[in-house]
Amino acid sequence: MSGEGAREFVDANVLVYAFDSSAGDKKTRAEALLARLWESGTGTLSVQVLQEFFVVVTRKVPRPLSVPDASERIREFTAWAVFSPGAHDVLAAIALQQETRLSFWDAMVVHAAVESGCETLWSEDLGEGQTIRGVRIRSPFLPK
Repeated sequence: MSGEGAREFVDANVLVYAFDSSAGDKKTRAEALLARLWESGTGTLSVQVLQEFFVVVTRKVPRPLSVPDASERIREFTAWAVFSPGAHDVLAAIALQQETRLSFWDAMVVHAAVESGCETLWSEDLGEGQTIRGVRIRSPFLPK
């Protein structure tokens, strides 16, 4: 899938809300964001995001998806740009963690967004409005 606009990276928490039937307004907002990214062709994520999504939506939400349903959602998201980290990316995320004091897993997400050429990283957890290595962190869940 190739988009015309700037790439936008989506963190696992946003994906989870889009498929969590108990998430209320967060579900609606996450669905709207994902729909826009599908339409624009600018959605980006990583293997780590897909892994986290799978674990959470099949085990940790009030109404989990079945494994076949979760697998199908992941299969659909492989149409997006998907960053697959190598060993050198782990080392780069460790350096980023030391520089920023992010958790290692959050540093991996930010690093994946940077390496994917994204201008925006959509996440609930990373601090709205801050910019790390040229990637602006935004939350789709804040009041407009």
